[in-house]
Amino acid sequence: MHQMAAIGLEGGDVKRTLGRMAHQVLEHNKGPKHLVVVGVLKSGFPVAKRLAFVMTQIEGTTIPCGSLDITDFRDDRAASGQDQSEIPFAVNGKTVILVDEVLQTGRTVRAAMDALMRHGRPAQIQLAVLIDRGGRELPIEANYVGKKVEIPDDRYVQVILGGPDGEDVVRIVEGEACNS
Repeated sequence: MHQMAAIGLEGGDVKRTLGRMAHQVLEHNKGPKHLVVVGVLKSGFPVAKRLAFVMTQIEGTTIPCGSLDITDFRDDRAASGQDQSEIPFAVNGKTVILVDEVLQTGRTVRAAMDALMRHGRPAQIQLAVLIDRGGRELPIEANYVGKKVEIPDDRYVQVILGGPDGEDVVRIVEGEACNS
C-alpha cells in the first residue's frame, strides 16, 4: 500500500487554485479571444476541462477544450500509431493553453508540443500545470502554476479531480508514478 501525504490542496483549495489560474490566463491574454484549452491525456485532461469551464464562467463565453494523446511522441515508449486526441476545433492561429496536472522533467510537455503540431500551427502555446514539482531535465517552464512543491524523487504527485466521493484531492504518494 502506498503511503500518502497531503500537499496542501484539498477540495476547495483546488477550486480556488483553478480560479486563480483562470484569471491569470485571461488577464495575460487580455480576455478569451483566440484562446483554446488542450489537456494532455489522461491526467491533464480533467484539469484542462475544469480550467476551461472556470474561464467560460468568468467570461460568459465558451472556451473550447480538447484532449491530446501524446503516446506516439513520448521518448520512453514505442509508438502505437493510434491518436486518441479529441480536438474538435482549429488550433491554427490560436493561443493554445496546454494543460497537464504535474510538471516534473518536462518530457511530457515536449511530447505534447510535438503532438499538438500534428493538429495545426498555433500562434502561441502557453503551459498551465496544477503542480510544479521541479526536477527538470529539459528547459521547459510553465506559464501558469497552481502550486510549486519540492518532493523526493521516490514519490509522486497524485491528482484526483471529482473522485468517487466527488472531492478533489492532490497528494504525495510513495512509489513510482505510473505515466499513463
